[in-house]
Parts: sequence; C-alpha cells; structure tokens
Amino acid sequence: MDVIIDNLPLYAEGLLKTLQICAYGLVGSLVLGTILGGFRVSPVAPLRWVGTSWVTVFRNTPLTIVLFFCAFGLPEVGINGAYFWFGVTGLVLYTSAFVCEAVRSGINSVSPGQAEAARAVGLNFGQSLSYVIMPQAVRSVVPPLGSVIIAMIKNSAIVGAFGVGGDLFAVGQQLSSAQGKAALPVLAGVALGYLVITIPGGLLLGWLERKVAIAR
Repeated sequence: MDVIIDNLPLYAEGLLKTLQICAYGLVGSLVLGTILGGFRVSPVAPLRWVGTSWVTVFRNTPLTIVLFFCAFGLPEVGINGAYFWFGVTGLVLYTSAFVCEAVRSGINSVSPGQAEAARAVGLNFGQSLSYVIMPQAVRSVVPPLGSVIIAMIKNSAIVGAFGVGGDLFAVGQQLSSAQGKAALPVLAGVALGYLVITIPGGLLLGWLERKVAIAR
C-alpha cells in the first residue's frame, strides 16, 4: 500500500489520461456505432453491406491487431499524429462494431407495425428511424450497451500498451519496470484506478436502465 500512497499524484495523472481515452472512445463509438446500426437496417443494399462488413471485420478481429494497424499502419500511409489519437481511433473502430449490434438489436425489438405506420403517414426511412423507431428502441439498447461501455473502459488498458504515455497502464509500467517497485502492489493500484472508473459507470448505467424502464 505504501507504493500506492507514495505515488498517488502519479496514479491520479494516469487516471485522468485513462478517463480522456475512455471519453473520446465513448463518444466516437456511440456516434459511429449508431450510424452503422442505421446502415444495418437500411433498405439500401450498399449501406447494409457496409454495416455488415464493418461488424464482421472489427468484431472478429482482436483489439491488439486493430491497435497495431492504427499505431504502425496509419503512419505508413502518410497519416501521422500522436499515439494517443491512434489508440483512440483503434478503440473507436473496434468498439463501434459492438455498439452497432446493440443498436441493431434494439431496432429489431420494435414492432414492424411501427415502421409501417410511419411510412403510412409519409415519413421516409431516415425520419421513421429518428422520430419513431429509435426513441422506442432506446430502452432495449441500454442494457447491452452498458456491457459494451464497461468492456471498452477495460480495453483502454490495451491502448496504453501501444505507446499512450501517462495512462494507468503506463503508470504501472513506469513504477514496476523503470523504478523497480514490487509488481503486485503496483498492479493493485492500477486495478483500483480502473475500479474508480467502472463502478460509478456501472451504477450510472444501471440507474439509466431503470429510468428508461420506468418511462416504458
């Protein structure tokens, strides 16, 4: 415990950087995954193909491979930047596939009669999805989406292994390797940092799930 207490400022900096990775990853994944979810149920065949291909590729590819291509492949094609953004990009590409499937399952839970009624009053596909289907699908999307978000937070540790300095994973590496601290208490501090993020996040998602269920 002395290792954790003596290095609390360092752990706090790592927690802040990890929160930044998770925040950017969450926003990007929700936006991209929701768009792809719409593609998956679109009446336009090429859009359905894009959504299906995206899910097939990124859901079945290990996150480490996706991060490897982002960190070392993108610079090879002339896309340069900080490893932080390469890591966030890889996390968004990977997680958006799971968000897409959660959104698609929620959309499919809505009665087909709702879409038919929307078309009967003259709404096109985009308007039916935005104004009729998605508001009803939200209550079915929240529970699986909560699991996806918690998994994304834990996956941010893998992002740290690809050169994102200053996050919780990097703090653990610095203390155990560079400073020679005992590994177990150092890793206990890193695990505690992730629990600080995931437990409140899980409670918030549980509250949101109950809130949506009451609205039903």
